[in-house]
Amino acid sequence: MGIVQIKICGMRRPEEVEAAVESGADLLGFNFWPGTSRYIPPAEAVPLIRSVPSHIWTVGVFVDETPERVLEIAAMTGVTVLQFHGSESPEYFERLGSMRQGSIRKIKAFKVTENFRADALRAYGSAYAFLLDGYVAGGLPGGTGTVFDWSHARRAGEFGKVIVAGGLNVGNVTAAIRQAQPWGVDVCSGVEAMPGTKDPQLIREFIRVAREAEHHVPSRELDTLAFARQKRSAS
Repeated sequence: MGIVQIKICGMRRPEEVEAAVESGADLLGFNFWPGTSRYIPPAEAVPLIRSVPSHIWTVGVFVDETPERVLEIAAMTGVTVLQFHGSESPEYFERLGSMRQGSIRKIKAFKVTENFRADALRAYGSAYAFLLDGYVAGGLPGGTGTVFDWSHARRAGEFGKVIVAGGLNVGNVTAAIRQAQPWGVDVCSGVEAMPGTKDPQLIREFIRVAREAEHHVPSRELDTLAFARQKRSAS
């Protein structure tokens, strides 16, 4: 496993999962929000998730779903991480935690606007990580394919593990890793042949380039990044 965690989101077909697993992805996302072309019915996701090795985290993506339904889908599918792209409040996170026996990792997504304040992450103390995505007025809750100012991600790292999303692809993931120094990177539309359909070769290429990007980070920054990962993993 590399220093930077690589997440491929919007998995819908066996060949997509196979390409991501074989290429060394760390997290695979399954979108359970019906309002997107990447939606997969929970029942259809079950065999895909069961085919994923246990060392790879499977992530269920939700948007303003009730806690009861979230936990129902999590139990049905076996996802190991819950990711939220809606207006879920800190109280929602606490309620979700109190309803479940045993812990489950949670990721809270934030849209990065010009007025984004990194300290907003502080309120979500029970979140395992934060996903920062590009903002599009009137756009989808996630998967907009829009790049944001990565300096926001670097500052947000003070408040927890940060995953950079939004417009990442083979051509810019190296720059994103160097500039943002994130805990992870997340790609969706950047490895698609068309909305909702991943290109297995693009998945492989994205993971290869992201892995190589760690070696392009200046040694001092790489040491700092590795130390930060160790410190956060211990917390």
